[in-house]
Amino acid sequence: MSNAQNLPSNGLSYKQAGVDIDAGNALVEAIKPAVRSTRRPGADAEIGGFGGLFDLKAAGFADPILVAANDGVGTKLKIAIDTGSHSTIGIDLVAMCVNDIVVQGAEPLFFLDYFATGRLDVATGTAIVKGIAEGCRIAGCALIGGETAEMPGMYDDKDYDLAGFAVGAAERGALLPRADLAAGDTLVALASSGVHSNGFSLVRRIVEISGIDWYLPAPFAAGKSLSEALLTPTRIYVKPILSALKAGIGIKALAHITGGGFIDNIPRVLPGTLAAHIDLGAVAVPPVFSWLSRVGGMDEREMLRTFNCGVGMLAVVGAAEADALVAHLNAAGEAAAVVGNLTERTGEPVTFEGTLAL
Repeated sequence: MSNAQNLPSNGLSYKQAGVDIDAGNALVEAIKPAVRSTRRPGADAEIGGFGGLFDLKAAGFADPILVAANDGVGTKLKIAIDTGSHSTIGIDLVAMCVNDIVVQGAEPLFFLDYFATGRLDVATGTAIVKGIAEGCRIAGCALIGGETAEMPGMYDDKDYDLAGFAVGAAERGALLPRADLAAGDTLVALASSGVHSNGFSLVRRIVEISGIDWYLPAPFAAGKSLSEALLTPTRIYVKPILSALKAGIGIKALAHITGGGFIDNIPRVLPGTLAAHIDLGAVAVPPVFSWLSRVGGMDEREMLRTFNCGVGMLAVVGAAEADALVAHLNAAGEAAAVVGNLTERTGEPVTFEGTLAL
């Protein structure tokens, strides 16, 4: 007779300690159709094993350089948790990773997620992963695996956190930024969908100051509640950017405008000899930023260093190709416009003229 058969029947179980293995298994089964929907060349997008596989040769690469990125969603999660609105937060998770990959001229290939919670609710987890799968479909990458961790005592029952991990590839010699950046190159802005996934600790503080309940109409978005408007998912720029690169339009550099806004993100792709000069009057500022600025009493520079202010991605292109890039991106469904140029650096790495239309 085994020792297991001699154990007392009234002993503790993992479920009594707060971890429900059956719920975890039920979640895996519930999300399999969404995961399968992200199949692409190189991955069969099946989950359940100990690791995800990807075939670079099947994806069409000859001499690839891998590019990896990871990120989270930050305290935007608190709005989703507090309102029970979980269907789009997964898109944000994917966007924050794949946008960081495409700015290096690479194609996102596959994605993995980490979902940690105090108590696993299968419906909530399914909604989150369906959003992740939707983000992967938009980006054209495969969801090849992930981890769900039920951690009572670490998180309150309904609280959860998300982390995402993406890997992409580019052919050797095709990575961005290019070495031929020069004064006179043009800056092309791709419009954001709103606040995206940065600055939400401040956003939530401003909402608190405003006294507006999450379920009341948003003062800056007709037909939407405040939570719906602020949970608008981060725009994913992968396919339009890759399309422009494959069309031979000479994009020299790309900057993903995330935490740190214009002031901290643009210099990351510039050599020390060049500065970005931006005409703020050419930036189309969504109404949400005017509301945040007004209610929060934020000045223009603080806005520019905290939020994307309407520009989710910035491309650098030779002046002769700027019109072609704008036309290509507009045809692909992006709102793109020229907002400045590169200059010789004599002081700050980012300079401005005009004012934001807050």
